[in-house]
Amino acid sequence: MASEHETTLAGLLADAAPGQWDRAGTIPADLLATLARSGLFCAEVAAEYGGLGADAGENGELTAAAGIVCGSLRSVFTAHGMAAAAVRLFGDAGQRAHYLSLFAKTGSVAAVAFTEPGSGSDLAAMSTEITTGPDSVTVAGEKRWVTAGTYAGHLVVFGRCGDGGAAVVVPADAKGVTITATGTPLGFRAAGHAHVSLRSVELPRTALLAHSERAPLNHLAGRTLTYGRLSVAWGGVGIARSCLAAAARHAVRRLQFGRPIARHQLVARHLAELRVAEHVATLACSRASSALDAREPDAAVAVVLAKHVAAREAVNAASRAVQVLASAGVEDSGPVARAYRDAKVLELIEGTNEICELMLAEDVVRAHGGVSRGADG
Repeated sequence: MASEHETTLAGLLADAAPGQWDRAGTIPADLLATLARSGLFCAEVAAEYGGLGADAGENGELTAAAGIVCGSLRSVFTAHGMAAAAVRLFGDAGQRAHYLSLFAKTGSVAAVAFTEPGSGSDLAAMSTEITTGPDSVTVAGEKRWVTAGTYAGHLVVFGRCGDGGAAVVVPADAKGVTITATGTPLGFRAAGHAHVSLRSVELPRTALLAHSERAPLNHLAGRTLTYGRLSVAWGGVGIARSCLAAAARHAVRRLQFGRPIARHQLVARHLAELRVAEHVATLACSRASSALDAREPDAAVAVVLAKHVAAREAVNAASRAVQVLASAGVEDSGPVARAYRDAKVLELIEGTNEICELMLAEDVVRAHGGVSRGADG
């Protein structure tokens, strides 16, 4: 049964046109502002700041519901939620009150900036410099593939600070900030991907998230990415559910050789495997959400597992849905074709398949008494 928040989201998306958004490469600004103002974009933010006070599981199901409608919209959910997560993790009380209220109440979209020309999976290779003074902070660097960057009113920028790292909340209209759309990506074409140039952007020192200063970059980015990975994973659940529904609707209505194609065994097998893909992805995400909510010590690993499984099953589901729909599924901006393109991107973002596999293998080695890579080089 849909939650109250999912019902609210469904109402706001009643007139959604994801195919048009995909072709145009943009989501209407008024819709994004409405969603940001509603607190739905950062549902785990406490109600006192304008959020919904949701737990990780509730937020996940809400994210999946957005993903069923539009993968690009789900991407904005993820980016905005990651920005709020960074503030919740590393801001002091005053910063949490200010920025979380800004993100949950005002209609301003937020995003995070990690990736650089020379830094992707290797977060410690970031070269963006964050320099602090008594009353100010200066940010200089180049960021790439910032999801929701073209929509954002604020960017949480991660970079080097002294012998560690830091995170700074940068207004998109600050002097020295240039945001450029990336062009047409393979998937999530309306997610507002952007390259961001930060040329000696000077801000009040209060823009520096207080508990981030000089912390290890891997620690800062990794904790924030845990939120992003789980959100992306629930997005994979949304893709799997969308593909299952589209394939089933088509298979029970499409007649060939005198009967619905759902009654042909090879097509029925695809429907069965779609059901399995959706179920497996949901279970992995639910388990990871429960681990996070319970603050279990292996929660971060459970999230990596969920992201890896959900991305894989989304790709599987999209491929099978295209096969069932055949020519009806290949229209470029149609729901199944969009899912096919979007799902592949899930295997690349917030940790590629290979990075996830390395992290999972490392956890297995440690659990069985092996020496970590950090110790043996």
